[in-house]
Amino acid sequence: MSAIEARELVKTYGTRVQALAGVTFTAAAGSVCALLGRGGAGKSTTVKILTTLISPDSGEASVAGFDIRRAPDQVRHVIGVVRQAVGDGRRTARENLLKQGAGYGLRGALLTARVDELLERFSLTEEANRPVRGYSRALRCRLDIAMQLVHRPDVLFLDEPSAGLDRAARYGLWAELTGLTRDHGLTILFATGEREEAELNAHRVVIVDRGRIVASGALQELTGSLRGDAIHIRLTQPARNGEIRRALEELSEVAEVVVNGRVLYAHVDDGVRDAPVVASALEAEGLTVAAITVGRPSLDDVHFRRTGRQLY
Repeated sequence: MSAIEARELVKTYGTRVQALAGVTFTAAAGSVCALLGRGGAGKSTTVKILTTLISPDSGEASVAGFDIRRAPDQVRHVIGVVRQAVGDGRRTARENLLKQGAGYGLRGALLTARVDELLERFSLTEEANRPVRGYSRALRCRLDIAMQLVHRPDVLFLDEPSAGLDRAARYGLWAELTGLTRDHGLTILFATGEREEAELNAHRVVIVDRGRIVASGALQELTGSLRGDAIHIRLTQPARNGEIRRALEELSEVAEVVVNGRVLYAHVDDGVRDAPVVASALEAEGLTVAAITVGRPSLDDVHFRRTGRQLY
């Protein structure tokens, strides 16, 4: 069963900027889905449409079974939306959570128990009675997510959830989020430009570029479509006049070559064995290699293959 369905979503700002050009994807109930792409790819616009903050020019979408156009109030009632903004800084975490819950109609012992549960889950109990304005970035992020979970939504949306967090804080946050998915069936859709965040936490990855979906699937499905090892080569200067093609055309080990300025991306059968051969062929053509890396294919490689551009 799909918790999120988007079909041919189109959105243009003004007369020239087309943010979305027919976005279509689904996210299964109880799963974690990542919208992965560079800045300006259309991730935030997609989230805004699905959370009813803006309307698409055309296309359809539903969240938890409710149509975003026909039933926007019902959509808002069954979702939580984290936008990197915490509640009233003058209030404590407990006060912010109580106010949030009251806004959804929770009262009395039920509300108090829910607030205590969330403070404990997100390691905020010791800080619960301190004004939020003194919180660290990591604590603010935890509180913001907790506030969006007070009413037990079916779907949680996050836009760049790990921005500004160190590695330890990022891992701790995702341990709690994936636990909610595993234990309570919460569906999570998050927008990110961080390949590692998507690889470590998402069941399904939807790669967005210039308002279009260029690839989607489970991590193993996406990276498994790339044969052998991935190599990235940075040249000291851009190649000209087909130099790379001439250098590599006789090498049967090399496949799926993509060039973007001074960066060359390709796949080889065996990275350790073949990378020096590729570097020598380029040098023989007068192309100086500044750096070369070898590894198993990642979402960076999938993005580069589909768009001709690096993710970062």
